[in-house]
Amino acid sequence: MTEPSAARHSEAVEAVEVARTGRWPKETIVSLAAFFVLWHLASMMLPPFVAPSWARIGQSLADILARPEFIAVTVARVAAALLVSFVLGMTLAMAMYRWNAVERYLMPFVKLLMAVPVLCWILFAVLWFRNREVRIAFILVVVCAPIFVIDLLDGMHGVSKDLRDMVRALRPSARQFFAKLILPATVPAILTSWKVNLSLAIRVVTMAELVGATSGIGYALLMANETFSVAEVFAWTVVLVVILMLANIAVTRLERRLLVWRE
Repeated sequence: MTEPSAARHSEAVEAVEVARTGRWPKETIVSLAAFFVLWHLASMMLPPFVAPSWARIGQSLADILARPEFIAVTVARVAAALLVSFVLGMTLAMAMYRWNAVERYLMPFVKLLMAVPVLCWILFAVLWFRNREVRIAFILVVVCAPIFVIDLLDGMHGVSKDLRDMVRALRPSARQFFAKLILPATVPAILTSWKVNLSLAIRVVTMAELVGATSGIGYALLMANETFSVAEVFAWTVVLVVILMLANIAVTRLERRLLVWRE
Protein backbone atom coordinates (compact mmCIF):
# COMPACT_ATOMS: atom_id res chain seq x y z
CA MET A 1 0.00 0.00 0.00
CA THR A 2 1.46 3.41 -1.00
CA GLU A 3 1.85 6.25 1.51
CA PRO A 4 -1.11 8.33 0.18
CA SER A 5 -3.31 5.23 0.11
CA ALA A 6 -2.25 4.32 3.63
CA ALA A 7 -3.06 7.83 4.82
CA ARG A 8 -6.52 7.74 3.26
CA HIS A 9 -7.11 4.30 4.74
CA SER A 10 -6.09 5.55 8.19
CA GLU A 11 -8.43 8.55 7.93
CA ALA A 12 -11.28 6.33 6.82
CA VAL A 13 -10.73 3.89 9.70
CA GLU A 14 -10.67 6.76 12.19
CA ALA A 15 -13.86 8.29 10.78
CA VAL A 16 -15.67 4.95 10.90
CA GLU A 17 -14.57 4.35 14.49
CA VAL A 18 -15.78 7.79 15.60
CA ALA A 19 -19.09 7.36 13.81
CA ARG A 20 -19.64 3.89 15.28
CA THR A 21 -18.53 4.34 18.88
CA GLY A 22 -18.80 8.09 19.40
CA ARG A 23 -15.23 8.03 20.82
CA TRP A 24 -11.97 9.24 19.32
CA PRO A 25 -9.08 6.77 18.92
CA LYS A 26 -6.50 7.06 21.70
CA GLU A 27 -3.85 8.26 19.24
CA THR A 28 -6.04 11.22 18.31
CA ILE A 29 -6.70 12.05 21.95
CA VAL A 30 -2.97 11.92 22.77
CA SER A 31 -2.11 14.15 19.79
CA LEU A 32 -4.75 16.72 20.71
CA ALA A 33 -3.67 16.71 24.35
CA ALA A 34 -0.04 17.26 23.32
CA PHE A 35 -1.06 20.15 21.07
CA PHE A 36 -3.12 21.65 23.91
CA VAL A 37 -0.16 21.52 26.30
CA LEU A 38 2.35 22.87 23.76
CA TRP A 39 0.06 25.77 22.88
CA HIS A 40 -0.42 26.55 26.58
CA LEU A 41 3.35 26.62 27.08
CA ALA A 42 3.77 28.83 24.01
CA SER A 43 1.12 31.26 25.31
CA MET A 44 3.12 31.62 28.54
CA MET A 45 6.34 32.51 26.73
CA LEU A 46 5.10 34.46 23.70
CA PRO A 47 3.07 37.67 23.48
CA PRO A 48 -0.75 37.36 23.19
CA PHE A 49 -0.80 38.57 19.57
CA VAL A 50 1.36 35.55 18.65
CA ALA A 51 -0.04 32.78 20.88
CA PRO A 52 -3.12 33.82 22.86
CA SER A 53 -4.00 31.83 25.96
CA TRP A 54 -6.71 29.17 25.93
CA ALA A 55 -8.75 31.47 28.17
CA ARG A 56 -8.80 34.16 25.49
CA ILE A 57 -9.58 31.63 22.79
CA GLY A 58 -12.38 30.20 24.93
CA GLN A 59 -13.82 33.68 25.44
CA SER A 60 -13.76 34.25 21.67
CA LEU A 61 -15.51 30.91 21.12
CA ALA A 62 -18.18 31.88 23.65
CA ASP A 63 -18.72 35.19 21.83
CA ILE A 64 -19.01 33.36 18.50
CA LEU A 65 -21.54 30.83 19.83
CA ALA A 66 -23.58 33.68 21.32
CA ARG A 67 -24.15 35.02 17.79
CA PRO A 68 -24.22 31.99 15.47
CA GLU A 69 -25.65 33.86 12.47
CA PHE A 70 -22.36 33.85 10.55
CA ILE A 71 -21.99 30.10 11.10
CA ALA A 72 -25.52 29.47 9.80
CA VAL A 73 -24.90 31.63 6.73
CA THR A 74 -21.72 29.78 5.77
CA VAL A 75 -23.25 26.34 6.36
CA ALA A 76 -26.29 27.29 4.25
CA ARG A 77 -24.07 28.50 1.41
CA VAL A 78 -22.04 25.31 1.44
CA ALA A 79 -25.11 23.04 1.62
CA ALA A 80 -26.93 24.80 -1.23
CA ALA A 81 -23.86 24.92 -3.47
CA LEU A 82 -23.01 21.26 -2.87
CA LEU A 83 -26.55 20.17 -3.70
CA VAL A 84 -26.49 22.14 -6.94
CA SER A 85 -23.01 20.80 -7.73
CA PHE A 86 -24.09 17.22 -7.07
CA VAL A 87 -27.19 17.46 -9.27
CA LEU A 88 -25.17 19.07 -12.05
CA GLY A 89 -22.33 16.57 -11.66
CA MET A 90 -24.66 13.56 -11.62
CA THR A 91 -26.52 14.81 -14.70
CA LEU A 92 -23.33 15.35 -16.68
CA ALA A 93 -21.82 12.04 -15.53
CA MET A 94 -24.95 10.16 -16.61
CA ALA A 95 -24.93 11.85 -20.02
CA MET A 96 -21.22 11.15 -20.48
CA TYR A 97 -21.67 7.51 -19.49
CA ARG A 98 -24.65 7.08 -21.78
CA TRP A 99 -23.14 8.75 -24.86
CA ASN A 100 -19.43 8.41 -25.66
CA ALA A 101 -19.49 11.52 -27.85
CA VAL A 102 -20.65 13.63 -24.89
CA GLU A 103 -17.76 12.32 -22.80
CA ARG A 104 -15.20 12.94 -25.55
CA TYR A 105 -16.27 16.56 -26.00
CA LEU A 106 -17.09 17.49 -22.41
CA MET A 107 -14.29 15.80 -20.50
CA PRO A 108 -11.57 18.21 -21.76
CA PHE A 109 -13.73 21.11 -20.61
CA VAL A 110 -14.27 19.53 -17.18
CA LYS A 111 -10.52 18.97 -16.78
CA LEU A 112 -9.91 22.56 -17.85
CA LEU A 113 -12.23 23.81 -15.11
CA MET A 114 -10.38 21.70 -12.55
CA ALA A 115 -7.03 23.13 -13.64
CA VAL A 116 -8.03 26.73 -12.88
CA PRO A 117 -6.85 27.83 -9.40
CA VAL A 118 -9.52 28.81 -6.87
CA LEU A 119 -8.06 32.29 -6.58
CA CYS A 120 -8.66 32.87 -10.30
CA TRP A 121 -12.31 31.83 -9.95
CA ILE A 122 -12.68 34.27 -7.05
CA LEU A 123 -11.29 37.10 -9.17
CA PHE A 124 -13.51 36.14 -12.13
CA ALA A 125 -16.57 36.08 -9.87
CA VAL A 126 -15.80 39.56 -8.53
CA LEU A 127 -15.43 40.88 -12.08
CA TRP A 128 -18.46 39.10 -13.55
CA PHE A 129 -21.14 39.27 -10.86
CA ARG A 130 -22.43 42.16 -8.77
CA ASN A 131 -24.51 40.09 -6.32
CA ARG A 132 -22.41 38.72 -3.46
CA GLU A 133 -24.41 35.51 -3.05
CA VAL A 134 -24.18 34.78 -6.76
CA ARG A 135 -20.41 35.25 -6.59
CA ILE A 136 -19.98 32.80 -3.73
CA ALA A 137 -22.37 30.24 -5.24
CA PHE A 138 -20.61 30.46 -8.61
CA ILE A 139 -17.18 29.88 -7.03
CA LEU A 140 -18.35 26.87 -5.04
CA VAL A 141 -20.21 25.24 -7.93
CA VAL A 142 -17.47 25.75 -10.50
CA VAL A 143 -14.93 24.21 -8.09
CA CYS A 144 -17.02 21.31 -6.71
CA ALA A 145 -19.14 20.22 -9.69
CA PRO A 146 -16.20 18.99 -11.84
CA ILE A 147 -15.04 16.78 -8.95
CA PHE A 148 -18.49 15.21 -8.75
CA VAL A 149 -18.42 14.63 -12.52
CA ILE A 150 -15.01 12.93 -12.47
CA ASP A 151 -15.71 10.77 -9.39
CA LEU A 152 -19.18 9.65 -10.44
CA LEU A 153 -18.15 8.88 -13.99
CA ASP A 154 -15.19 6.85 -12.73
CA GLY A 155 -17.58 4.97 -10.43
CA MET A 156 -19.89 4.19 -13.35
CA HIS A 157 -17.04 3.02 -15.55
CA GLY A 158 -15.74 0.92 -12.68
CA VAL A 159 -18.73 -1.43 -12.69
CA SER A 160 -17.57 -4.94 -13.56
CA LYS A 161 -17.95 -5.91 -17.23
CA ASP A 162 -19.20 -9.33 -16.13
CA LEU A 163 -22.01 -7.71 -14.14
CA ARG A 164 -22.91 -5.47 -17.05
CA ASP A 165 -23.01 -8.38 -19.47
CA MET A 166 -25.09 -10.47 -17.06
CA VAL A 167 -27.67 -7.71 -16.60
CA ARG A 168 -27.78 -6.94 -20.33
CA ALA A 169 -28.58 -10.63 -20.93
CA LEU A 170 -31.93 -9.92 -19.23
CA ARG A 171 -32.60 -7.23 -21.85
CA PRO A 172 -33.43 -4.33 -19.54
CA SER A 173 -34.32 -0.89 -20.81
CA ALA A 174 -31.68 1.84 -20.54
CA ARG A 175 -33.46 3.23 -17.49
CA GLN A 176 -33.66 -0.15 -15.80
CA PHE A 177 -30.01 -0.89 -16.56
CA PHE A 178 -28.92 2.35 -14.91
CA ALA A 179 -31.32 2.19 -11.95
CA LYS A 180 -30.77 -1.49 -11.10
CA LEU A 181 -27.03 -1.80 -11.70
CA ILE A 182 -25.05 1.35 -12.44
CA LEU A 183 -26.53 3.66 -9.80
CA PRO A 184 -26.32 1.21 -6.86
CA ALA A 185 -22.77 0.29 -7.85
CA THR A 186 -21.82 3.97 -7.93
CA VAL A 187 -22.97 4.70 -4.35
CA PRO A 188 -19.46 4.23 -2.84
CA ALA A 189 -18.03 6.71 -5.36
CA ILE A 190 -20.85 9.15 -4.63
CA LEU A 191 -20.18 9.09 -0.88
CA THR A 192 -16.43 9.41 -1.36
CA SER A 193 -16.96 12.38 -3.64
CA TRP A 194 -19.17 14.03 -1.02
CA LYS A 195 -16.43 13.62 1.59
CA VAL A 196 -13.87 15.21 -0.70
CA ASN A 197 -16.15 18.09 -1.69
CA LEU A 198 -17.24 18.79 1.88
CA SER A 199 -13.65 19.45 2.87
CA LEU A 200 -12.98 21.44 -0.28
CA ALA A 201 -16.17 23.51 -0.03
CA ILE A 202 -15.45 24.56 3.56
CA ARG A 203 -12.05 25.88 2.53
CA VAL A 204 -13.27 27.52 -0.67
CA VAL A 205 -16.29 29.25 0.87
CA THR A 206 -14.02 30.78 3.52
CA MET A 207 -11.78 32.21 0.80
CA ALA A 208 -14.79 33.41 -1.22
CA GLU A 209 -16.28 35.19 1.80
CA LEU A 210 -13.03 37.08 2.30
CA VAL A 211 -13.71 39.00 -0.92
CA GLY A 212 -16.81 41.16 -1.02
CA ALA A 213 -18.98 39.31 1.50
CA THR A 214 -20.57 41.04 4.48
CA SER A 215 -21.46 37.90 6.39
CA GLY A 216 -20.18 34.39 6.99
CA ILE A 217 -17.14 32.87 8.64
CA GLY A 218 -14.73 34.17 6.00
CA TYR A 219 -15.93 37.74 6.57
CA ALA A 220 -15.59 37.25 10.35
CA LEU A 221 -12.01 36.03 9.83
CA LEU A 222 -11.26 39.12 7.76
CA MET A 223 -12.61 41.39 10.51
CA ALA A 224 -10.57 39.53 13.14
CA ASN A 225 -7.46 39.90 11.01
CA GLU A 226 -7.98 43.63 10.62
CA THR A 227 -8.22 44.01 14.41
CA PHE A 228 -5.19 41.72 14.96
CA SER A 229 -7.30 39.39 17.11
CA VAL A 230 -5.35 36.13 16.93
CA ALA A 231 -7.63 34.56 19.55
CA GLU A 232 -10.69 35.21 17.39
CA VAL A 233 -8.97 33.88 14.27
CA PHE A 234 -8.05 30.72 16.17
CA ALA A 235 -11.61 30.41 17.51
CA TRP A 236 -13.13 30.68 14.04
CA THR A 237 -10.63 28.10 12.80
CA VAL A 238 -11.82 25.73 15.53
CA VAL A 239 -15.41 26.32 14.40
CA LEU A 240 -14.51 25.45 10.80
CA VAL A 241 -12.73 22.26 11.87
CA VAL A 242 -15.69 21.20 14.03
CA ILE A 243 -18.16 21.84 11.18
CA LEU A 244 -16.09 19.69 8.82
CA MET A 245 -15.68 16.91 11.39
CA LEU A 246 -19.42 16.78 12.07
CA ALA A 247 -20.20 16.73 8.34
CA ASN A 248 -17.72 13.89 7.75
CA ILE A 249 -19.14 11.90 10.66
CA ALA A 250 -22.65 12.33 9.20
CA VAL A 251 -21.53 11.10 5.77
CA THR A 252 -19.63 8.19 7.32
CA ARG A 253 -22.72 7.09 9.26
CA LEU A 254 -24.79 7.32 6.08
CA GLU A 255 -22.12 5.29 4.30
CA ARG A 256 -22.25 2.58 6.96
CA ARG A 257 -26.02 2.37 6.63
CA LEU A 258 -26.08 2.28 2.82
CA LEU A 259 -23.06 -0.02 2.45
CA VAL A 260 -23.73 -2.40 5.30
CA TRP A 261 -23.04 -5.29 2.93
CA ARG A 262 -19.33 -4.36 2.89
CA GLU A 263 -18.87 -5.14 6.59
